[in-house]
Amino acid sequence: MLQIRNADLDELRTHAEDAYPNECCGVLLGRADGDVRTVESTIRCANALSDPSRQYFIDPAELIGVQREAREHPPSIVGFYHSHPDHPPRHSNRDLAEAHWTGCDYLIVSVQRGVAGDVNAYRLVGSSDGEKHFVRETVVTERIA
Repeated sequence: MLQIRNADLDELRTHAEDAYPNECCGVLLGRADGDVRTVESTIRCANALSDPSRQYFIDPAELIGVQREAREHPPSIVGFYHSHPDHPPRHSNRDLAEAHWTGCDYLIVSVQRGVAGDVNAYRLVGSSDGEKHFVRETVVTERIA
């Protein structure tokens, strides 16, 4: 299960709308307790691709900076997010191929004609260098302490 505050989810939707018609991307920081990931903050990242209309890429230097900050000032990285402009919030084969953070959640925001809508989350399970796949997660937005 992925728990996220309504305010953080609203920020992700705003980021997705701001980036439209391109894909946005970012990092979810929080804590993990068993199968529950709780998002405590989000970090917008630049989509480093020259054509960001149908995929995203977080520059490794930017991601290293986020990792360093998370080590020094927890919370830790519990997932990533990106948008799907004019497509449903279902992971693509490319999303799976590019996912390497086993155990993390990958949240996808659908943006239809510039308006953010449905959100889905998927946990990456398996081995990042072998058999891996996404498992659909429940997204909970209420009663987060």
